[in-house]
Amino acid sequence: MSDKPAVHRQLKIKSGVTKRLLKEHILYAKEAEEQQRTLDKLIANNTEEWDVKNARRVLEESHRMIKDSDNRLGKAVQDLRELVLTVKSRTEFAEDVELLHAEEALEEASV
Repeated sequence: MSDKPAVHRQLKIKSGVTKRLLKEHILYAKEAEEQQRTLDKLIANNTEEWDVKNARRVLEESHRMIKDSDNRLGKAVQDLRELVLTVKSRTEFAEDVELLHAEEALEEASV
């Protein structure tokens, strides 16, 4: 990756992937909380066993999706971090806007 446009493109793509996966991970976590509240409400109201069982199944699927999105987010952050470190070592990218955006995406995902 020696030419500047190709590096810019990779920074933009990997930053976008990281931001999207972070958003996805947050949404899955919210969904799991909502499903947990629904399950608790069903149990408290002595709802039929089938409904409770189905709600548990949905909650388990939400937890699997959280784990999956966490793994994908971790991989995307690692890829972006490696690219940022490589690009930072090159002088022509010292004050590059795409590099700054990529670093912002890394900060957001690390929190």
